[in-house]
Amino acid sequence: MTQAAMIIVGAGAAGASAAVALRDNGWGGDIVVLSGEAHAPYERPPLSKAVITDGGEAILPLLGAGARFAELAIDHRAGVHAIRIDAQRHEVHVEGAPLAYERLLLATGARPRKLTVPGHGHVRYLRDFADALALRAAFVPGARIAIVGGGFIGLELAASARACGCHVTLVEFAATVLMRGVPAAIGDFLAARHRAEGIDLRLGASVASIETDGTLILSGGDKVQADCVIAGIGAFPDVALAESAGLAIDNGIAVDAQLRTSLPDIFAAGDCCSFPVALYGGRRVRLEAWRNGLDQGKLAARNMLGGSETYAAVPWFWSDQYDVHVQIAGLADGAAQDVARELGEDARLIFHLDGQHRLLAASGAGPIGKIAKNIKMAEMLVARRAICNPHDLASPGFALKSLLAQREA
Repeated sequence: MTQAAMIIVGAGAAGASAAVALRDNGWGGDIVVLSGEAHAPYERPPLSKAVITDGGEAILPLLGAGARFAELAIDHRAGVHAIRIDAQRHEVHVEGAPLAYERLLLATGARPRKLTVPGHGHVRYLRDFADALALRAAFVPGARIAIVGGGFIGLELAASARACGCHVTLVEFAATVLMRGVPAAIGDFLAARHRAEGIDLRLGASVASIETDGTLILSGGDKVQADCVIAGIGAFPDVALAESAGLAIDNGIAVDAQLRTSLPDIFAAGDCCSFPVALYGGRRVRLEAWRNGLDQGKLAARNMLGGSETYAAVPWFWSDQYDVHVQIAGLADGAAQDVARELGEDARLIFHLDGQHRLLAASGAGPIGKIAKNIKMAEMLVARRAICNPHDLASPGFALKSLLAQREA
């Protein structure tokens, strides 16, 4: 009797890294990766940046894991959509004959949230390589670009559009940018940098409608003329396939700390799933983050092979806008105290503590050389549930590494 395959649905960071990890950890049977896109596995972070701004021909930013598929005899089926799962028969249905699985990993990612105002049919979104190519063609010198949403995608696209010589207006409902991702001090710092680069920021504003020529009508009556309108207002997990199998859904495909779904032979990883985080009291979160996808894909693969590892990584995010690098380690919401460390006018670093001075998270923005080491040290302290003196954290001369040494003693 032929052994059923390990099947992975999705060829992004989570899916591709899982496929390679299955082989690296000893699986000698078939590995099938299904992807609805007609491309080799590729990185998504460059879509809002280098794919748009780099000169010459646009290049698909290939995933390193995907480059090993042929070497490792991984069967990547590009342009093949998984239609539904028959969990009782252990089958994934595609066009043609169903595929039998030994274990199944869902790495279906997330889809852009759509605007619903009148005229929303004129709006563009960024999710895949084809979207990035369309925006690359639209971002020509002198073009009027309107961006709705001041999250990471909106700000990165604003920076890319300015790099291409476009006139950019960004509309954000909140009082500053990145309200859901970083403390207000860093949001204000980034907003000031975008204004200095020539971005017309419309904060505390919303779109009422969009006219056929692309003109935005704001809620207060102001008009923003645009040749191209883009929305970056968040994303929702792609759970349609999981629902077809009757899997539990809770802000994404609900998995346990070992990335198992409500059915024991089906796992999920990356943007499509929510999982409990022990560092924050078992709180269930869903992370749309590049490193999270890579790490979860590898761990899911090991557990698909019989492991019982718990996912315990500290949530970590990054973004590049102009020459400003943003990094966040941990989850800052719920912090009782924010402590700023002085790094100079071109950078911001803030530590987030709970009521007992336990370090929950750290947020930084500025030149990578000023913030990366601090964030890395903070990430390690968050993982150790370190109790930190606010005065020490605020002092630029205090070495965070010394706190690690004390806890290891």
